[in-house]
Amino acid sequence: MFVLNPQSGTPIYRQLMDQVRRLVASGQLAPGTPLPSVRELALEHAVNPMTISKAYHLLELEGVLVRNRGKPMTVAARSPRAAPRAQRRKQLQADIRQLVFAARQLELDKEDVVALIEENWEDENAGSGRQRRKT
Repeated sequence: MFVLNPQSGTPIYRQLMDQVRRLVASGQLAPGTPLPSVRELALEHAVNPMTISKAYHLLELEGVLVRNRGKPMTVAARSPRAAPRAQRRKQLQADIRQLVFAARQLELDKEDVVALIEENWEDENAGSGRQRRKT
């Protein structure tokens, strides 16, 4: 369900928070959907359970997740529809700026970046189809 990359330069807890927010905004994680337990996710990704716990706690403070004593954390009740497209696009803005900045430092042109995005888009679509069926 989640892809956590220790080499990305972004703290693991932030990666997890960003992914949960995006999945909720897109409607892929519907209200009431249970999330993997802290222990389960920590073992799956070989990270400290406190890292997962921190992400879940911060998402709970934001109102994205709800803690259920003795049960898994769940996605908070919200509108049954996904967030508006404009809002979902806005969530990508910081990542896009960082990508453009890095591409310019590497002296890559727009066509190179678009080609890389398209390659990764296809790779991710092929992989996410298997992941969706798995979860």
